[in-house]
Parts: sequence; C-alpha cells; structure tokens
Amino acid sequence: MKDYSTGSAAAVNAVAFLFWGPHAPLSTLMSAGLMILATSRLAFAIGAAGALVWVYTLTALVLGFAKPILPKRGLPVLHLFLTGFWGSLYILILHCLSPYLGMETAFIALLCPLSCIGSGICRRIEGLARGDSILKAFLEALALGGVLVALGLIREPLGFGSLTLPGGPQGLLVLLDSPDSAAFFPVQIIAGTSGGLLLLGYALALFRRFKRRFTQEETP
Repeated sequence: MKDYSTGSAAAVNAVAFLFWGPHAPLSTLMSAGLMILATSRLAFAIGAAGALVWVYTLTALVLGFAKPILPKRGLPVLHLFLTGFWGSLYILILHCLSPYLGMETAFIALLCPLSCIGSGICRRIEGLARGDSILKAFLEALALGGVLVALGLIREPLGFGSLTLPGGPQGLLVLLDSPDSAAFFPVQIIAGTSGGLLLLGYALALFRRFKRRFTQEETP
C-alpha cells in the first residue's frame, strides 16, 4: 500500500521551498523594482504574473529542446535574447487584446525578462531533464507571480480604495471603488513608490521570520 502521507509531505515541502528556499522571490530581492511597480494595481500584478510565467516557461522550453545544438560559449547572450524575445511577444499580444492595458503595463512587462535573467533560472536548469527544467521554471515564475498578486491585493485597496482586474475597453475592470479614500492622505501614501517600499520592507521582515522558523523545523 502506498504511503500517501509521505508523498503529501514531500509535495508541501517542495512548495514551501519555492517561498523559503535560496531562490525564493524575497530571498535576493532581484525583482524588487518589479514588485514595487507591478503591485500598485491588482490588474498590473496579474499582468506581470502572466508575463513571468510566459517568459520563464517558454525560455525553459526552448532551452530544453535546443540543448543538443546550443553553443558552449555565448549562452548568457542567448538567454538575454530569448527572454527579451518572449517578453516583447507578450507585450505585442497584450496590445492586440487590450491596447490600453498594453500601454499601461508595457514597462512592467519589460522588467520580467530582466527578472528571469537575474534569477539565474536559465543557468540552474542547464543540467536538468527537459520536463524537469520546464516545471522548475514554471513553478519559480508562479511563486514570484503569487507574491506580486498578494502584494497587489494589499496595496491597491489601501492606496486607491479600489480593486481592479485586467480587461474591459479601458484595460481595467473596477470591482471595487471608494472615491472617499482618496481624501485620506495617510492611506494614499501606500499607492506611491514610498508605500511600495514600505510594504516590501514588511513583506521582507515576515519572510525572514517565517524562513527562520521553516529552516529550524527542517533541521533535525
């Protein structure tokens, strides 16, 4: 009989490692600029999360299939080209689907290839099998995208008194709107860059605290 509890525990540990491991989104802050810009609106955070999954996964897919013919030298340049190509294609598709949303999130989406390169995922999947490399890239992008969405869910309601999703003729679908919150200056600060830095600082403090607890539980 299979021990499903052991398999479930291993799956939980694998998911937790994405958030507390050495390559977790908040461990290196390589994507700090992306976190600050993309989390001002939930719609922007969702768009950035989609761009991350698109760039990470398709880059890993190409590298996995092209591994036998890849040159030994110049791989960083190839990685930069691939991530930039997929990021540009994502922006083009977004412009075709929603021109307004494409214009508002173009710069944010351009940061996603830089995040992919800075994370070192292309280098870390070189020795993995094709399926494993694609899955690893997808999960790491999903973890970073999840952090963006979580911060967006906190920052937009506090800073703008609203909640938005990508879509609609103007690029944003407003689910919740509270115009009176704009008159409350302390809350409005959260919408600015300083508010993004403040929220990121709190998130980093929580990350370090829970990471310490997680590593202590893993230590026999």
